[in-house]
This record gives sequence, structure tokens and C-alpha cells, in this order.
Amino acid sequence: MAEIDWELLRAKAIEATARSYAPYSGLAVGAAALVGDGRIITGCNVENASYGLALCAECTLVGQLRMTGGGRLTAFACRGGEGQLLMPCGRCRQLLYEHGGPDCLVDAPDGIVTVAGILPYAFGPEHLPE
Repeated sequence: MAEIDWELLRAKAIEATARSYAPYSGLAVGAAALVGDGRIITGCNVENASYGLALCAECTLVGQLRMTGGGRLTAFACRGGEGQLLMPCGRCRQLLYEHGGPDCLVDAPDGIVTVAGILPYAFGPEHLPE
């Protein structure tokens, strides 16, 4: 695999915040990921008046992954509207595990880590009976 352009992923995540719908929290969130075939996909958060039904940027990113041909996530970055690094919540870490696997790389406060590093002892498809 080619070298990962983390600056480009971060910039794409920041660009995605412009499409955020965050009238309740005011926190625009954008996510960008590199797919195994070289595509870069993005997502943004979409809030809802009921709060609990809000979609995180990772949720819309995974929807974009599926809508544009599927594949596996290989590298992921998340940013707020002012460019600040944000980390995925627990549900979104599970989404990254499901669609990128334990070796998918994540831009984190301590540098680049794997999904396994931010979601140790994850439950995944391999734990389900066949």
C-alpha cells in the first residue's frame, strides 16, 4: 500500500464539517477515511431533535463507503469544525472495527494507532457462529 497522506485525510475531514447538521450541540464533526482501493470517503455528523437519534460522522462515512462500492477502511481521521482532532465514540469505534478491522489506522492524540489500540478486546463478526 502507498504511503498514507495524513494531512490530506485531515483536510478532507475538516472540509466535511461544512456539511454537518449540528443545530443542537453546535459541534460540527467531519471524518475522512482511506479505502483499500485508494478512494477517500468522508462523512459528517447529522443531529436530530431527539438527540439519541443523531448520526456521528463515522456513521455517515460508513454509509458513504457502502454507497460507493464497499471495501475496507485502511486509515481514518476525524476533526471538528475548527480543525481540532476528535476521537470516535464507542459506537463509532465498533463501526471502524467492522469496516476496517483491527489493523485500520486511526489519527489519535498520541499519534497514529490501530483500531485495536482504541477498541481493545473488540467483538466482531469473527465471534458470531457460522
